[in-house]
Amino acid sequence: MHAALTVLVTWGVLAGGGMAGGARATAADSALRRSSTRLVAPGVAYGEFRMTVPRGLVHGHLLTVDLADPRVSVDLLYPGAVGARSPVSVLAAERGAVGAVNGDFFNITETQHPGVQATGASVGPAVASGRQLKGAVPDGQRFGPAMPPGATTEDVIGVGYDHRARLDRLTLRGTVLTAEGTLPLRGLNQYALPVGGIGAYTPRWGTVSRMRATCGTDTDRAAPCSRDTTEVTVRHGRVTAVEDVPGSGGVPGGSVVLVGREEGARRLRALEPGEPVHLVSRLVGRGPSPLRFAVGGFPIVRDDEPVAGLDGVAVAVRTSAGTGDRGRLLYLMALDGAPGQTGLTVRELADLMVELGARDAMDLDGGGSSTLVTGDRYGATVRNHPSGGAERPVPNAIGVFSAG
Repeated sequence: MHAALTVLVTWGVLAGGGMAGGARATAADSALRRSSTRLVAPGVAYGEFRMTVPRGLVHGHLLTVDLADPRVSVDLLYPGAVGARSPVSVLAAERGAVGAVNGDFFNITETQHPGVQATGASVGPAVASGRQLKGAVPDGQRFGPAMPPGATTEDVIGVGYDHRARLDRLTLRGTVLTAEGTLPLRGLNQYALPVGGIGAYTPRWGTVSRMRATCGTDTDRAAPCSRDTTEVTVRHGRVTAVEDVPGSGGVPGGSVVLVGREEGARRLRALEPGEPVHLVSRLVGRGPSPLRFAVGGFPIVRDDEPVAGLDGVAVAVRTSAGTGDRGRLLYLMALDGAPGQTGLTVRELADLMVELGARDAMDLDGGGSSTLVTGDRYGATVRNHPSGGAERPVPNAIGVFSAG
């Protein structure tokens, strides 16, 4: 394992997935060649690789993180609010990360809902330094390529308090306790709520409008915004305001804003100023220990094999995170988007992550978001060429830290 961090490795054949236009790669089409790696910090190595496919050259960048090293840790980087964006290099430099890649897909545009502000918030659950920041939007409200069968927006990759990386699924469990009874909580700092649901917005949401939460449906992101909405402000455990339309602006400390649509809106309208309200919520995983860090995406590799149903047609610059050696290794990979180079299909990406050593892997946001950086005391250096010509601001990133 450790030798792989320091020596020149020539990789064998990569069995590719589908090509653009439906053509398929054969075993003779692709050969993966990895350059020598260098340590950027104790337990963290950076290297590059190249692969030739029939449509051109694929160039990638890889961080290999040894979580068995007690000096190494991983955490979510984000710009201080769920509904905000910043370049990966800025996020990494502000926290002193020695490496980072961009994270989850996000609410990048609102062309379907004129007059509604795009929030910039991510699709899936997010956990930073043990703090549960947000839940997952409904599957039909997500941005990004089609997920394979069985995947959901609740899927994450993370690192637990056991210092092991793993794929998991985080489900929001929550209730709103009122004098009249218990209301189910269906969202936490999310840009989209389930039809008929109630969502909570805390100071970690930021200042962007909460209107987007009531647009679309569970199966159609472009569906019109609901006309039946209610927003309730609770401060220090008591209702202070009941409004018909979701608002904007920061949520003060000690406060929470509840937004409801359809049935959720009708139930919130029954609350009155001064009434006591108590909120209980948590993200529940399926792994052996709680996740100290988690970011959303969708699984592409499980148990050393690409998952069934991955897209084999659409080619794009891609980012991925994978685990190996029973969670002791974390692989962070971003393709290069420089002119003259090609991307991969999601199926080809899965094959690539297996060749790089991942036993399990996730697809993260790609295209113009794909960014990999390394950092030192002077700041962060972008190692790949973002396909848009410059870094795209993103809502979160996976940050790597080393105390050595």
